[in-house]
Amino acid sequence: MNMDTALHNLGVGDDTLTQDEKMFLSENGYLPLGSVMTSEQVAAFRSRLKTLWEMEGEDAGSEVHQEEGSIRLSDLINKDPLFDFCYTHPRVLAAIRHILTSDFRVYSLNARAALPGEGLQALHMDWGPRSPEETDRLRNGCFYVANSIWLLNDFTEDNGATRLVPGSHKWAQAPKDGMGDPRETHPEEVLVKGKAGEVVVFNGHTWHSGTLNRTDRFRRGMHMAFARRALPQQTDQKAHLRPATDARLTEEQRILLDV
Repeated sequence: MNMDTALHNLGVGDDTLTQDEKMFLSENGYLPLGSVMTSEQVAAFRSRLKTLWEMEGEDAGSEVHQEEGSIRLSDLINKDPLFDFCYTHPRVLAAIRHILTSDFRVYSLNARAALPGEGLQALHMDWGPRSPEETDRLRNGCFYVANSIWLLNDFTEDNGATRLVPGSHKWAQAPKDGMGDPRETHPEEVLVKGKAGEVVVFNGHTWHSGTLNRTDRFRRGMHMAFARRALPQQTDQKAHLRPATDARLTEEQRILLDV
């Protein structure tokens, strides 16, 4: 089985996204997909993440990245079958395919909760460019990484919602090289505001970051990322594959995870 067949079997077709959605994603570097999770799924994800955060304590997120001012978790696909939903949803996969063609695999699935009074990040890209050749490819629309934000709380102006700079995926330039202080507000940035249960897909070369959580509550979300198959995974799925995960995977999931 190849990736095209796996995507077809998972319900991904040429009409899974509308032409207007594809155009918006191409031009702006992100696409709100609307409600993808039910309220029951949101509650289940939040409950499981809370349990994992409590179990892992100071080690939470250490497989990939720990961040002051937030609680992180990594390697989620190995930690509950619940998370298989995130990398197999047809509309998410259709948007990823639009960015990367069929030449992709899972990069990582992580969770991040911005703590009250914390969460501000510098604008950044998820990949490169790391060489003049990559810069040229990016300028010609050959992208390397795509990501998605899974809202587990309402994302608001006050609670640290992700910000994106529309169109910046076309600039082939890192924020640190294109503005004075990437932690400052960019004049063209937009906030990802929405209801819990919604998902936003974005090109990994679009400038983005978390903003300051000015409330007294956590702001929770998950990041389901994908990358070109030739790139190293942020979480090496083969190296981390647990026997219980191996036993449950379908052939389509194995193609996506590259295991």
